[in-house]
Amino acid sequence: MKPSEGLPHDSAHLHVTGRSEYVDDRPYMRGELCVHVVYSTEARASFTLDIAAALEAPGVAGVLTAEDVADNHWGSIFQDQPVLAATEVNFAGEPIALVAADSFTRAREAAALIKIKYTPLPAIMSIDEAKAAGSFIGNHRKIERGDVEAALSRAPRTLKGRIQLRGADHFYLESQVAAAYPHEDGQFEIHSSTQHPTEVQHVVAHALGVPQNKIVCQVKRMGGAFGGKESQAAPIAAFAALAAKKFQRPARVVLTKDDDMIMTGKRNPFQNDYKVGFDDDGRILALDAQLFSDGGAYADLSTAIMERAMLHIDNAYYIPHVRVTGQVCRTNFHPHTAFRGFGGPKGVATIERILEEIAHVLGKDPLDVRKLNCYSQKQNITHYGQAIENCLLPELFERLEAECDYRARRREIAAHNQSARENGTPLRGLSMTAVKFGISFTTRFLNQANALVLIHRDGTLQVSTGATEMGQGVNARIAELVARELGLSRADVRMMPTTTDKNANTSPTAASSGTDLNGAAALIAARKIKSRLSELALHVLEKPESRWARHTAGLGTEPEVEAQTIEQAPDWPSGIAVYHGMRFEDGFVFSEKAPEKKITFQALVHEAYHNRISLSEYAHYKFPHLSFNKVTGQGRAFLYYTQGVAASEVSVDQDTGETKVLRTDILMDLGRPVNESLDMGQVYGGFVQGMGWVTTEKLFYSPKGLLLSHSPSTYKIPSVQDTPRVFNARLISNDGNLVNVARTKTSGEPPLLLALSVWTAVHDAVRASKRRDGSFPNIEVPATQEQVLRALDPEAFVP
Repeated sequence: MKPSEGLPHDSAHLHVTGRSEYVDDRPYMRGELCVHVVYSTEARASFTLDIAAALEAPGVAGVLTAEDVADNHWGSIFQDQPVLAATEVNFAGEPIALVAADSFTRAREAAALIKIKYTPLPAIMSIDEAKAAGSFIGNHRKIERGDVEAALSRAPRTLKGRIQLRGADHFYLESQVAAAYPHEDGQFEIHSSTQHPTEVQHVVAHALGVPQNKIVCQVKRMGGAFGGKESQAAPIAAFAALAAKKFQRPARVVLTKDDDMIMTGKRNPFQNDYKVGFDDDGRILALDAQLFSDGGAYADLSTAIMERAMLHIDNAYYIPHVRVTGQVCRTNFHPHTAFRGFGGPKGVATIERILEEIAHVLGKDPLDVRKLNCYSQKQNITHYGQAIENCLLPELFERLEAECDYRARRREIAAHNQSARENGTPLRGLSMTAVKFGISFTTRFLNQANALVLIHRDGTLQVSTGATEMGQGVNARIAELVARELGLSRADVRMMPTTTDKNANTSPTAASSGTDLNGAAALIAARKIKSRLSELALHVLEKPESRWARHTAGLGTEPEVEAQTIEQAPDWPSGIAVYHGMRFEDGFVFSEKAPEKKITFQALVHEAYHNRISLSEYAHYKFPHLSFNKVTGQGRAFLYYTQGVAASEVSVDQDTGETKVLRTDILMDLGRPVNESLDMGQVYGGFVQGMGWVTTEKLFYSPKGLLLSHSPSTYKIPSVQDTPRVFNARLISNDGNLVNVARTKTSGEPPLLLALSVWTAVHDAVRASKRRDGSFPNIEVPATQEQVLRALDPEAFVP
């Protein structure tokens, strides 16, 4: 199968006909309980509960509190968060109690009868307050190269500033949901909408006080996740399991969109301070960046997110002297968590904003400043000491500059804005930004996966991996890799639901590594079977069919063929593995030396069964060559980099601050795609999601930290009307990614970061306002209409 054929998503026909099964589509079982979560409305307080009235309500089986939890601590990195708050809450939305009833309506009605008496305690509601109070999560981190102080003092020019990056909600279509089924001998089957079934298994086991071998977690698919179900799905599953254990009845938790948004963490807000030294050409000589994030009340994944931001502070640009520090702040908001791009967008936004400001000070085109600082084959060592192999960034800049007619449009926009300043018509802005996104978990042990491949006697396959399908097509890609290896159609390969009894100790499907890790494991398993089948075919094709095992095994008149497994390290540049000179193509197996002699794949499988040759295989895979030392901040942190550039043009209304994206052109290096159609879908979709983050998606909280913008009516995600009027995306041809399976590069997270081109284009347009004083506009993320309007006319908003 050729990569360019672009088969559709494997569940597309189910999605469009409404037959895709999600957790809450599972039929309700007899006696199944519906569990409603009661949460805090205070940011920080001690509390007491009176559940007596709720227990007497119709249809209520009971109310669960912290006393019902065997081990009331969980957390992906630090186990600092209670499953249910016991006597004190630390954020508005923190779960306090669970009401289990025979319907969700009755559960909610009973929950309203619970009396909660709060005694408010001092709360920390901002990064600045956390810094003043010394309220931090984890250690203060530093990555450094060169002599920053000396380089800054020698630099002909310096700038310093602060960038504010607000949070954003994942807004997945399917809210947090889980169902738990009690089985014999204290076992439990959990169905969860999670990116990390192993963590669900472990958290549920701890909460119930049972060994992990009594818990099986299954994930068929998710209706979106974007990082929001990497860690925070685990306690939701524990809620269902706690009810199932206490009442020995099936139990289900299905959060409403409002409750989900209020309870769950967001993309971490960041507040980054920087000082940069540069020369008169715009070349950066030194950067001193101090990154502070709002982790919320508990650690979750915030320390790892901060690390990723620090590793991406350079983005696509070589900086000889760098010092970047990072500190996660503990506040009294919901614990923030993974979000597409993890911490990468915070680091990338910072350096892209700096480059725009340098260009503004020097009166240069920002693209020229970017190209001057861009990594190249000669200057390709990052501040953490990793060489950028297969670096295509200069080529990407040059090609997109020409393809999108950047220079002519820049002249046209300058002329347009000259008249727009006088007549009040919308200003226009243009900007081109880049992305160099490292692919791997920065925690080394997470970079592993396993797979189980089963071949049945009709020649069809079942493949189980630790990857979870959240709608982005990981299953389709893995199926295509296996089918291509065995010369079959993708329809012959069935991807099975992810379950912890087939694939144990798995890593989350995150860090854009789902296909890379799990696809490689599946391919290694398939190749082990293929090596045995190849040796068998060598013998079978030398015999007349009458002597094949299918005709003789019952009588035992022919000796069995002994086929050995060829164990070898994965050789990804070779493409399709060949053993004993046998080819697997179009459903047939034949020798390279005598292609006229063929056997169908199904017939060969039959022969393997009758010769007692194993048709199933397990394989484990880990990313090679990783060496990043978190203590020193040096080493190879990533297997490879996905690279891309985007040019966006915007229109900004001078009277209202409304921004419209007129045109976006994207050029990306995704290596040799497994499925180009799916990858292009990720490029377009990731970019639009990033646009929401940088332009419209603003979170609003009450003084007590309770989220107010918790529905589509108050939280503005992009609609079709917000997408670029002209939207072009293309992939560059690149066969040079030799370290990854099938020479591919991932498309999950990197396109989101290219949406920063919209944010910097807004800066470019606002700079042209005649009501400004000539300074560079300090527009936070997101650049909402209000923020843009304030930037267009700062004097109008002085109190």
